[in-house]
Order: sequence, then C-alpha cells, then structure tokens
Amino acid sequence: MTKRIYLALAIHNHQPVGNFDSVFDQAYREAYEPMVAALERHPHIRMALHYSGPLRDWLAAREPGFLARIRALAARGQVELMAGGYYEPILSAIPSADKEAQIRKLAAAVANDFGVPASGLWLAERVWEPHLALPLAQAGVEYTIVDDTHFKYVGLDDADLFGYYVTEEQGHTLKIFGSSKHLRYTIPWATPEEVIAHLQDEATEEGVKVAVMGDDGEKFGLWPGTYTHVWQKGWMERLFAAIEENAEWLRIITPGEYARTYPALGRVYLPTASYDEMTEWALPAQLSYEIRHVKHRLQAAAEREILRFIRGGFWRSFLVKYPEINTLHKKMLLVSRKVWAMPESPARAQAQDALWAGQCNCPYWHGVFGGFYLFHIRTANYERLLTAENLADAALHPAPQWVEHTEADVDCDAANEVLLSGDAANLYFDPADGGSCFEWDWRPRAYNLANVLSRRPEGYHRDLTVAAEAGQVVGAGEPAEELESIHTTVVRVKERGLERELYYDWYRHASFLDHFLPPDTTVDAVLRARFGELGDFVNQPYGYHVAEGPGTVALTLARDGHVWQGNTFCPLHLEKQVRLRAGGADVEARYTLSNTSGQTIAAHFAVETSWALLGGNGPTASGQVPGQTPFGFNEPVGTPPSEALSLRLGWLNMEIELSFSQAAALWLFPLHTISNSEAGYEKIYQGTCLFARWPLELAPGASWSVELAVRPHDLTT
Repeated sequence: MTKRIYLALAIHNHQPVGNFDSVFDQAYREAYEPMVAALERHPHIRMALHYSGPLRDWLAAREPGFLARIRALAARGQVELMAGGYYEPILSAIPSADKEAQIRKLAAAVANDFGVPASGLWLAERVWEPHLALPLAQAGVEYTIVDDTHFKYVGLDDADLFGYYVTEEQGHTLKIFGSSKHLRYTIPWATPEEVIAHLQDEATEEGVKVAVMGDDGEKFGLWPGTYTHVWQKGWMERLFAAIEENAEWLRIITPGEYARTYPALGRVYLPTASYDEMTEWALPAQLSYEIRHVKHRLQAAAEREILRFIRGGFWRSFLVKYPEINTLHKKMLLVSRKVWAMPESPARAQAQDALWAGQCNCPYWHGVFGGFYLFHIRTANYERLLTAENLADAALHPAPQWVEHTEADVDCDAANEVLLSGDAANLYFDPADGGSCFEWDWRPRAYNLANVLSRRPEGYHRDLTVAAEAGQVVGAGEPAEELESIHTTVVRVKERGLERELYYDWYRHASFLDHFLPPDTTVDAVLRARFGELGDFVNQPYGYHVAEGPGTVALTLARDGHVWQGNTFCPLHLEKQVRLRAGGADVEARYTLSNTSGQTIAAHFAVETSWALLGGNGPTASGQVPGQTPFGFNEPVGTPPSEALSLRLGWLNMEIELSFSQAAALWLFPLHTISNSEAGYEKIYQGTCLFARWPLELAPGASWSVELAVRPHDLTT
C-alpha cells in the first residue's frame, strides 16, 4: 500500500497601519501578486490565505483586480480565506469587546470581497493565551494555527503534531493546528527536493496525517534575496511542480477542510506562548543574547533532549522591557473605554474604526520584525488613537472648549499619574518618575509630541560589536555566502561604524525633567549619556497638587531633593507648575528653586524637553534661535543664550515655539537607536532632546525662578 500524507499551507500577508505606500507596493509586486499568479498557474495547489485589514484596504484602493483574482480562486475551492483581527492586533492585549468586533469586521470583509465565509483565524504573531479560546469561539472561529513551540511546552513532540487538537475555555471549544518549525525553516530555504523528501519520510499507510506550515507571505519575495530566489530562479515553481508530480501520495488540502473531515488528535491546554524567536526577543537584553547562543551551541551538538526544555519569555514582558510600549498600550486601553462609552452613532462607529487601527500590533513589540523602533509606525498608531479620542471627547463633552484633570494609575504601576486634558492638548505626568511629562498630545493634529524613544541595550547589539571587532560585518550591498533569513548568523549593516554609536540612557527621556550639571558638561557628553548628574531629581518622586479654575488647570510638582556640592549633598526645594488652558494647545511652566541648605549651591540647572519630530533627520526639518543660522536635528547643536527657539517640520507643516523668561543656553541632540531587522542593522532617528540651561548660584535661603512657554503652530492655518 502506498504511504500518503496531507500538506496544508497557510500564508499570512500583512503590512502595518501607517507603513509607507512604497512598501505596500513593493510587497505586492514582489510577494503577494507572484504567489497568486503561481496559484493560477497551478490549479491543483490549494492553500489558506490571510490578508490583514490594512493590506486589504490598500489592495481595494490600489489593486482591486487582485481581490477579484483571489475571489475566483476561492470560487473554485483552491483558496480558503482566513479571518483575524481586522487591524492585526495582538488579541490577548486588547479589550474583549474590541477582540470580537475586530474579528467580525474582517470576517465580514472576507465574505464581501471573496464570496466565501472565513472559518479559520490567523493569530497575530501567534501570541496565544489560554483565555483566547472563549472570545474566538464566540466570534464564530472554527480553527486557528499556532507554532509547534506552543505544543512542545506541554510535552508533545513533532510526531504528535500531524493533525489538530481541541482546546476549550469555559466549555467553548476551538480547534488548533501546530505549524511545523521544520517546514517553516526549510520553505523556501532548502531545496524543493528536500522538502518533498521530508514529507515522504512522514507519510503513513493510513494516510491521514497532515503537515501544516503557516508563515508570513513576505518571506516569499520581500525578505532580502528572496524575490530572486523564490520567483526569478523558480524555487516556488519547482515546489509546486514537485507537489503535483507526487500527487499520488502527497495530498494538498486546506486546514479548514482537514478540520472538517478528520477527528481531532485529542484535547490540549496550551500555555502562553508565541513563536520561538518572539520568546527570545521578549527577554531582557542579556538573557535574549544568551538564550539564542545557548540554542545555537546545543543545536550544533545535537543536544535535542536539552533543547526541548529551553523556554524563552512572555510576550507581555515587552510592556515592561520598553516603558514607551506600555505608554502606547495604556493609551489604547484608555481610548477604548472612552469610545465604548459613546452613545451609538455614526461618530462612534468612526471612532471605533480609528481605535482598532490604533491597536495594530507592530509598534507594541520589538524583534527582527517588530515596528516599535520604526518612528512612523508608532506615530501612525498614536494618530489613530488620538483621532478616536477626539471623536469620543467631542461626544462626551458638551462644550467645544474645555479642560480638566484626572488622577489615576494609567500605566498600571500602583502609583497615580496626573492627566491634564483639554480640547486642544493632553499632558500626562508621572510624579513618581521625576514629575515628567511622558505624553504630550497636540489634539488638532492627532500627534503625540512626546513620542520619542530612549536608547537601551538589545541582545543583538553584542553580536554587532563582536562581529565588528572580528571584521566580519557585511555591508548593505555586499553579497553573502548563503541565502539570508532571520535564522542565519550573518551580521549585515546598512552603514559602517554603527557599533561606535551604541549609547544607552539611564533614564527615560521625557519633558520637564530637571538636571543639575557640572559647568564643564558638554553637549557631546549628554548625547552619549556619559555626563555627571549633581542632583537627585531626574527620575525621583515628586509630590503634587492640582488646581482648577475657569478654563484652566494647573499642576504643581515639588521635590525636596539635593545637589552635590564639593563633598556634600545640599538640600534644595524645586517646584514646577505646568498650566493648560481651554481652547488652545499652549503650555506654560514656571520653575522656582529654593536653596534650603546652609551653603551656596553652584551648578548649571537644565530643563529637558523631548520632541517627537517625525522626519527630523530630513531636509525640511530645522531649528532656529533668533538671529542665528538654522540648524538640522541629525547632529548635536549648542546655541548661545537665547530667549526663544523654534522647531520646524516643513513636510508636516508643524512648528513648535519655545520661549524663556531668562535667556537660556540650548543644547539639542538627536536620539538615534541601532536596531536590527531582516535587512540588517540600521540607525534610526527617534526624536530630539532639548536641554535649556542656566548657570545657577544660590546663596543659603535664596530662590530663583524661570518661566517657559510652548506654543505649537499648524503652518497650514
């Protein structure tokens, strides 16, 4: 009797909200369209396809004929369409109401676009948590696909995964397939003959086993070198031809058809997990480096019995590893509560769609593919969330101009934050962390002016420094000895010398941070985060109180801290008051410093503000103090004492004016991060820090004050 086996392929296609149109277009031309064209040439090849909402919207606007071609494939039973959260959220990280609504929105789009129901669901980044079985089942999902990693965490092995299992939550059942890591790593990296040989080895006389591979469509053309390998050199053509030639024993099937035809292998309860690489990325930097290299050593030594017990981290740890991700996530939760509190109306439907777009997963994590380090991707999510919040607040506040404050534990650290909110601006303060302003929303522009990123060590930074020391770094245009993927060890850089720009911050960059600096401090030292700090104010707790008046709200933050003088800490009282008014985005701040010690305090006092100048390394971005030559934001800059400064982004028609009641010497320096991607290491501009500095000499009992004003301008009005 001939041994047989089924093969089920599921291809996930996605581009994040806010990605460049050129990237959508390239992905379409080099990955998405060639795959559909190959299916049209090979009518006996069947697979499941998933298109996320942002990609579906782009295709509907730019390539509607492409959707018609997929509809034709679905009509003849060659393609099975999968649903998911419309805007590709990490489902476990968004509110329950948003989970179900996003799934139903994409399911409705699938039915409308392709004329068939979606029975399966693509789980974004395969981030699974046990509670998901309930909302997925309630949304009508029949099956989903996770990695074999999830199953191995509960003791199953490769031989146990040629089928699907059933899980449940509160009696609601869901079918779950495990995607084969072997197939993910060999398609398209091994030869088609090797793929076929592996499947033949797994075939049985019963012929009911199914090998499942679910993976990203971008690796079939968009990853470096894959367009040439997969399409121009015909790798996919050879694979499809080989499957057809072996049709007697190798049967191609869609996951949904298999799930409806054959019984489950059993019941299973999977732990929290994602794909193997994601669990590595979620760990702290040093552990991320160590686990990856331990795995490499064990794989080289064929220590499989040890490898199976090595487990990485938990996806939600990204909310701890990167405070900026937690800020975005908690903003999303706040906006979701506001939107669902709106009365049912067209405005609420519009706000819901903007909210869901702001839940797109890409800036909520970081790995080789995570978009957290991509400035424009973070900006896009904030823009959608602020659009939703503007609609919600317009419905919830009867007056067009208003201002209010809230004291709540927004970031979920068991300490209250203070939110100053108005019709034109939001300022979120963390009294426990230097009394800093960590979110500064310019609401008419739906733009978070504080959306900067601090510089932190990454596990892969050590790979870069080791490779640079050994002279083994590969430049952007240099050929590699092997076809590259995220699993290869090639260290490729988009520009040379990046290892010399690995600077790490010891605090989170934000606004209204208070520094006391030695007089000989330089802007270069501040840029490199290698400067002396004489005070204990930057990331320490402040007390606070809030006063509301007619059309105004004022937050006063105060700390009794110390400034190091010679060989002693001298007490100093610092008070800063920030005021926001209804009807405008202008912000006023007043600082008062009082020497409560018995000796003179001499230092440079600096107020740090951080500015999310998207495209600040481009030609239309400039800063200027009156009477001086404009400067760019890509290099550190020092200016003579001035009472004013303007920060301009011409391409966004945006300008921020700052004024000081006493002339301040100004330092501006860029925040550049060094991050890795499937295309190599790159330097990315993440915003600009401004230190406004004043020489300070306070006698015992003396006080000193200064006022700052910030005025955003929309240059189109």
